[in-house]
Amino acid sequence: MTALTGFALVGDVGGTNARLSLVNLADGSLSNTKIYSSVDNESLEKVIVKYREETGAKFDSACIAIATMLNGDYVKMTNNPWEFSISQMKKNLGLHDLVFINDFTAMSMSVTVIKREDMTKIGGTDIVEHAPMAVYGAGTGLGVGYLVHINNKWIPLASEGGHVDMPAQNDREDEILKELRKTFDHVSGERLLSGQGLVNMYKAIATLNGHEVRDVEPKDVTAGAFADNPCPDCKETIDVFCKLMGAFGGNLAVNLLTKGGVYIAGGIVPRFLEYFKNSEFRNAFEEKGRFNAALSHIPVYVISHGDAGLLGAGAYIRQELGAIL
Repeated sequence: MTALTGFALVGDVGGTNARLSLVNLADGSLSNTKIYSSVDNESLEKVIVKYREETGAKFDSACIAIATMLNGDYVKMTNNPWEFSISQMKKNLGLHDLVFINDFTAMSMSVTVIKREDMTKIGGTDIVEHAPMAVYGAGTGLGVGYLVHINNKWIPLASEGGHVDMPAQNDREDEILKELRKTFDHVSGERLLSGQGLVNMYKAIATLNGHEVRDVEPKDVTAGAFADNPCPDCKETIDVFCKLMGAFGGNLAVNLLTKGGVYIAGGIVPRFLEYFKNSEFRNAFEEKGRFNAALSHIPVYVISHGDAGLLGAGAYIRQELGAIL
């Protein structure tokens, strides 16, 4: 393999902002990271042109992680007004390679390059090198992905696993799901393990407890749980959230026997990481009957690196260009 040199453009584009950076193709490090508003800029292409002008960066390859479904050449963003043709953008920018990947694919790829000592480990023993890995993240939604190692390459497996049925392991969780079924025809994992999921769960718990159901946002639920005088409904919501995150993650581990580890991404868990570490998360992760012993060895890591999406996009393009991760 010829050693890679030079730089590629990487991006992490969401509903509000586009984060752009340069990845060093030799070692995967990032530089010249800039943030652009998707509201104040007419198009992603013009943002990339602006980035080139402002940084003087030279690159002929790019990998952009984007928070929308990708299906063919034409892309229409879900939560911002940008839409474009990939092939036309590639031509207009004069790029040799232009790759768009889902934002959770980038998050999944990030675990191949972020050092595990820079993550927070929650239980388990050691990983098995090159064994399958699972990645899931509670944020705006519930993202799920897998990584398998084939022919010296990490292959990210796309998934809509956040929409599977929500597991319940005791009578109280059954009651919560039953209450949510009054609102939703299908109570998926995302209906509980996401920002809106915290709100959904709080309302169900407050109703079951016979308390006033307040109009809240996700931040209100976490604030209420950790206040000096905690809201009991918010506190129970967070406790159930931690336990269900464990049950859900354990299911992912069993599905593909992910001896390479299970990795938690997303913006919710890092907000109360110490509490999460000491919650019922790990017990629920391992409670799989005849597979308890097998699950006890699989480590879980929480990713809280602020540049995980950019690093994952960098890992993806470097591997596409021939790097061995």
